Amino acid sequence: MIDTRTTEMQELISPKLPHIFYGGDYNPEQWPKATWQEDVRLMQEAGVNVVSLGIFAWAWLEPRPGEYHFEWLDEIMDLLHAHGIMVDLATATASPPPWLAKLHPESLPVTADGVRLSPGSRQQYCPSNHAYREAAQALVKQLAERYRDHPALILWHIGNEYGCHIPDCYCDQSAAAFREWLQQRYGTIEALNDAWGTAFWSQRYGTWDEINPPRAAPTFINPTQQLDWRRFSSDALLECYEQERSILKEITPDVPVTTNFMGFFKPLDYWKWARREDVVSNDSYPDPSDPHSHVAQAMSYDLMRSLGGGKPWLLMEQVTSQVQWRPHNPLKRPGQMRLLSYQALARGANGIMFFQWRASQAGAEKFHGGMVPHVGTANSRVWDEVRKLGAELPRLDPLLAARVPADIAILLDWESWWAVEQDAKPSQDVRVLSQILSYYAPLFMRNITVDFVPPNADLHGYKVVLAPNLYMVRDDIAQTLEQFVSNGGTLVMSFFSGIVDERDHILLGGYPAPFRRVLGLRVEEFDPYVPGQTNHIRMSDGSTYTCDLWSDVIDLEGAEALAYWTDDFYAGRPAITRHAFGQGISYYLGTRPEQVCMEQILEQVCNEADVRPVLAVPPGVEVVRRENADRSFLFVLNHTTSAVEIGLNQTAHNLLTGEEHSERVTLQSRAVAVLESGR
Repeated sequence: MIDTRTTEMQELISPKLPHIFYGGDYNPEQWPKATWQEDVRLMQEAGVNVVSLGIFAWAWLEPRPGEYHFEWLDEIMDLLHAHGIMVDLATATASPPPWLAKLHPESLPVTADGVRLSPGSRQQYCPSNHAYREAAQALVKQLAERYRDHPALILWHIGNEYGCHIPDCYCDQSAAAFREWLQQRYGTIEALNDAWGTAFWSQRYGTWDEINPPRAAPTFINPTQQLDWRRFSSDALLECYEQERSILKEITPDVPVTTNFMGFFKPLDYWKWARREDVVSNDSYPDPSDPHSHVAQAMSYDLMRSLGGGKPWLLMEQVTSQVQWRPHNPLKRPGQMRLLSYQALARGANGIMFFQWRASQAGAEKFHGGMVPHVGTANSRVWDEVRKLGAELPRLDPLLAARVPADIAILLDWESWWAVEQDAKPSQDVRVLSQILSYYAPLFMRNITVDFVPPNADLHGYKVVLAPNLYMVRDDIAQTLEQFVSNGGTLVMSFFSGIVDERDHILLGGYPAPFRRVLGLRVEEFDPYVPGQTNHIRMSDGSTYTCDLWSDVIDLEGAEALAYWTDDFYAGRPAITRHAFGQGISYYLGTRPEQVCMEQILEQVCNEADVRPVLAVPPGVEVVRRENADRSFLFVLNHTTSAVEIGLNQTAHNLLTGEEHSERVTLQSRAVAVLESGR
């Protein structure tokens, strides 16, 4: 018999706070102590129950090498605890103090062009530098020992937005670390030469010390060298994180750790990183002027949930009003902050946090919005929205252990992403995220929830797997997908998939060599388009659609054609195919069709696989279901500028208003309902 209470406790971010997390980055070191008392009073008024502390405080904690000043942090930790506010305590290692660069100029990062960057900003460190690592670990040990038993400590926040500004460093110390990484990966220089294909352009290496990072060069750099550099650079930053994590876990084994991700951040393989986190957390800054930004944001939230294996995650950063880092920084409109906060909760988050608590008076982010804006709290729209959201969130405690079910998975391989977007490819316009979004958006509009899965995922339980541009594959991926279809699943794959192995070497035997059996076709050649070029495809029912970006010249080997080219020398040949394989079905898209065509294709796929929308609703309304063993929680979010009426298929209790709804619920513009019912 399953202990339901134990299971529910495991779903919490921390059992010390069995509620939705609500708060933000707090930087008391930027303000006089007289402000601190006002801060904690306002936090209580706003319903804040947790803050992130000390993220950029290294220079305050250690103003000189080995000289630690914790008195101010003691005081603020105690003050927060006295007012019932928990602390996500940062290790403060995201931005080294100026003294480190003065004493160890070799700790500063170097660009591919050989330029050594200077202090005066943040993240000015080489991930492989020993002086930085040693100083960071010494600080982390001091913090862990000092606050290990502090009652306010609820979470460790390691670093901050790893790789955001410095995803890699090309200095000599990084070069040495790269060589060590390569020796561990390949063992012998002969194996490396084989993997890198160094017979080409006389690149063959005789000793390890001949190898350097892919620094600025006369023309195209060895593609496998570039790919291994991406792998190494992600691992180098992960090693920095791991060194801090191991200290924290040794001293405070029961305190969960996190570091904040940044959505679909290309430089770091988040599948690898997430396995080292107790709680996945994310920073989210959709452009409020983009009417479609909530679609890409939903996709990012689904990724966060998937990175944690379905467990609740934490929205670590968003903004109440406006950021300062875009060329133009419009405000979030009234109700938009609340709506997007609930979107995160709908897609599996158990916490809503902001950057930052109080808008800064000085520094590069002084025009970045805060929970407490520059104008203060009196007659402030932003403060009113912050306070009202904080008052609502405790009503959602019943859903803390609820997960988000999904029948469809999108396969995302970070290494394939790196490889397909390197130079010397048939088209520089093939971009992984835009391709994923072309699949995701039609499903989002139909309110069909998806998970993301890594290449080595267990696909059991999914009805459909989508594989946009899976350029690089290993044997196990091909076998997994073939078995999935053979056992009754549906696979949808796009052009320029199955092209190379993990060394970025072409898989010979006709494209896409590892998937020809399961797809029932061969691609003889492909025709990437120049900007502005289009073609047309004719479906079997006679309808015609525009397509762009790419054309595959396809030979059928068992598959049936669903669409044919109408233009160019390959007119009349297949463009989109369907193939029965084993007990399942595979689809292949040899181009990028216009959105209405993608919608029709994915609708056919979903109907065949018996994948249904969560609820039938008007356009512009997002519906997501979270559920636990016996309860269902339906989030209904109105992204339109008009009121909408939603028909319900069962009686439900609105957690936000306390109302009972039997047949329908009406939502005003940017309004939200969270409807609880039995499963």
